[in-house]
Amino acid sequence: MNKYVRQKYNEIVERIKEPRRFIQVLAGPRQVGKTTLMRQVLSNIDIPYVSENADLVDSTDTDWIRKVWQSVRMQMLLEGQKETILVIDEIQKLNNWSEAVKREWDNDTRNNINIKVVLLGSSRLLLKKGLTESLAGRFELIRIGHWSYLEMHNAFGWDVDKYIYYGGYPGAAAFVDNEKRWKRYIKDSLVAPSIEKDVLMTSNIYKPALMRQLFDIGCSYSGELLSLTKIVGQLQDAGNATTIAHYINILDECNLIAGLQKYAMDDARKYNSIPKFQVYNNALLTAFKGRSYKTDRIDTEAWGRWVESAIGAHLLSQAAELDYKLFYWRERADEVDFIIKSQHKCIAIEVKSGRRGTNKGLPLFEKTFHPDLSFVIGTGGVDIETFLKSDVGRLL
Repeated sequence: MNKYVRQKYNEIVERIKEPRRFIQVLAGPRQVGKTTLMRQVLSNIDIPYVSENADLVDSTDTDWIRKVWQSVRMQMLLEGQKETILVIDEIQKLNNWSEAVKREWDNDTRNNINIKVVLLGSSRLLLKKGLTESLAGRFELIRIGHWSYLEMHNAFGWDVDKYIYYGGYPGAAAFVDNEKRWKRYIKDSLVAPSIEKDVLMTSNIYKPALMRQLFDIGCSYSGELLSLTKIVGQLQDAGNATTIAHYINILDECNLIAGLQKYAMDDARKYNSIPKFQVYNNALLTAFKGRSYKTDRIDTEAWGRWVESAIGAHLLSQAAELDYKLFYWRERADEVDFIIKSQHKCIAIEVKSGRRGTNKGLPLFEKTFHPDLSFVIGTGGVDIETFLKSDVGRLL
């Protein structure tokens, strides 16, 4: 995996080579290769650098950032360097990190010290809070998302069926021939740290057990509509619909699970709709719901669900980058799996892979909402593999 270079590599290199203007922030979920990608950049760029990791630093050590920064300044002075890159990984683990970064960054700006700063973080929520409160106007965000089918295909030689079932975690790729070990790795090394260190470190999580149960249910129901009241009924820990909706939004912010809303012309109907769960990475669906690859692959209904969830994950992963929102639509028995709504376009997408029979949803949606574009993926439409390899931006 270390030899494979993700597409974001070039963007990071270009930003670093530019004159010092903004702090560059690489943000994304755990185990998608942010640190590896940054190492690749640093090893191939002709600029001195210092790389630090805040993961093992005491979160209350508010002076650590200042000390690191000062040592970089001294190194520049003693070695006569005109510029240096300072990389700090897992920056969000430190209390009041954004205030400390702001103070040092502004100090360098006033004194014309050319330290180019790159911050890495796995908790989008914690990063977002610090960036918006203290560093507004001083940073640019580079989103490092889950691995796409094209990346898993190029890096590991996976075919489309393997990607649909096992998703896009590169660190788990070596374990797919041992499905029990693969599931343990996903749950123990990916899911548990994401929930414990990223989600539960955010504010307003008063019921950790409730959040964990909600996460399990959300993964299991990817591609399914499930009302908040039914979710409450399935949870062992007490909670209410408002709390559940808040927790779903937090899981969405952390690039784990989204609760897609029903497409409607007015916002009230959107916000009051039954959510459709959608994982950001199909590995999460398989880890919590999969029986085995051989069993689920030949089960037409089950495989149709996996295909729809994989298409949804592909669309969801590009939504923030391309600035569009993802919805579903349903009216009685008729539905459209995904609706892309950007500032200028509305696109309706139906997924057909043997899961459902005849569905009048797409023509009914076209008649009601007049989308700019509508099409089918799968049987009778765009090839599934072709779409999973595609850049959604071309549709916009």
